[in-house]
Amino acid sequence: MRLAIQGLSKAFTTGTGEEIAALAGIDLTVEDGEFVCILGPSGCGKTTLLRIIAGLEAPTAGTIRADGEALAGPSRRIGMIFQEYSLLPWRTVLENVAFGLELQGTPREERLAAAGKYLDLVELSQFRNRFPYELSGGMRQRVAVARALATEPGVLLMDEPFGALDAQTRNLMQIEIQEIWRKTGKTILFVTHSVDEAVFLADRIVVLTERPGRVREIVSVRKCPIPRDRTCSDFVEIRRHVLELITAGSSD
Repeated sequence: MRLAIQGLSKAFTTGTGEEIAALAGIDLTVEDGEFVCILGPSGCGKTTLLRIIAGLEAPTAGTIRADGEALAGPSRRIGMIFQEYSLLPWRTVLENVAFGLELQGTPREERLAAAGKYLDLVELSQFRNRFPYELSGGMRQRVAVARALATEPGVLLMDEPFGALDAQTRNLMQIEIQEIWRKTGKTILFVTHSVDEAVFLADRIVVLTERPGRVREIVSVRKCPIPRDRTCSDFVEIRRHVLELITAGSSD
């Protein structure tokens, strides 16, 4: 699914009546099946941007279109994965994956079959009857990915989904989400604080300025073949350039 964002701005009013601009004039097009990462200094509005696209917050100005159709509020065409797994502890893994379909009114047999299909995709079928507390952090995040995919969204939004994982598990999850993306062909918009992670995953990296967030530059990573080698000269050069952009954004 193609996502087109035009003139998107967001301002908040504090309890004292002060207005704070979080985003200002964001223009961005994400093509169907593209993997785009969003980077920027802390507080630049990365998560706010994702929440607006997901319909969890309303923009102050601007439009969002999915395949040409205006989005206003939550949509079944948009799935979101948070850093916190948000799994229901009293439900099994299979029941957690099926939860979104249950909310949509999908019949039980149909939703459990769909949940099983996506557990196969994230290679957790053998844990279908386990509970979240019995899984590692990486496994819980894979359950969250399967739950988001089970509702068949056109766009998958991921807000620092690996931020709470240790370095080794995070690297493994990066490889796994890249494989899931390859298999499903989903459009993915992925927020991260890690330049290395963005260069490893993305087709393009959107670098935002300090608040209010604006698009400083969009960096293509396509010249690095997948699977990516973090030690190759192209990877190192792109990472250096993106770091310079973020440093510049922090000093403006």
